[in-house]
Amino acid sequence: MSGIDGVAAVRPAADEELAGLGEVEKASEAPFIEAGMILPAEYSTADQLRKCAVVLVAPGPSGTPVGFASVDVVDGAAHLSQLSVDAAYGRQGLGRGLLAAVIGWARRNGLPAVTLTTYRDVAWNGPFYRRYGFVDLDDADLTPGLRDIRDHEIGMGLDEFGPRVAMRRPLRAA
Repeated sequence: MSGIDGVAAVRPAADEELAGLGEVEKASEAPFIEAGMILPAEYSTADQLRKCAVVLVAPGPSGTPVGFASVDVVDGAAHLSQLSVDAAYGRQGLGRGLLAAVIGWARRNGLPAVTLTTYRDVAWNGPFYRRYGFVDLDDADLTPGLRDIRDHEIGMGLDEFGPRVAMRRPLRAA
């Protein structure tokens, strides 16, 4: 199946798929649990996802999404709010494919960058994104919207599991 930006199978989510993406998000936490990180259970709902600028999915063999990326626009940049792949389908390039699709979407929409927040040192978080051109932002470089996101994460207790960071990848025109 052809997908967005040549990434096999990645496509915009259908409205009827949104309700099941919270389960994908929950299933993506297995590596965190194995690492002793029991994160607060706050999963994406269909109503929340409908408010996103775009939600992209990576279907599994049955066609049902096993990974997704939700994107908002924060302070004029695409902001990757969530990227989740069911751990049973991990290490197959789905996260990389979703990330490439997010970057392609941002370029097509004329946005200058993609931002995100993540765990700085967790292998499938900060180091993963750095491999694809994302750079850590210092607190002084946070835009007002990114600062609000970080404040929300701190309030949820996410920083108790390790250092978190906001990251940015500038985009060149396509």
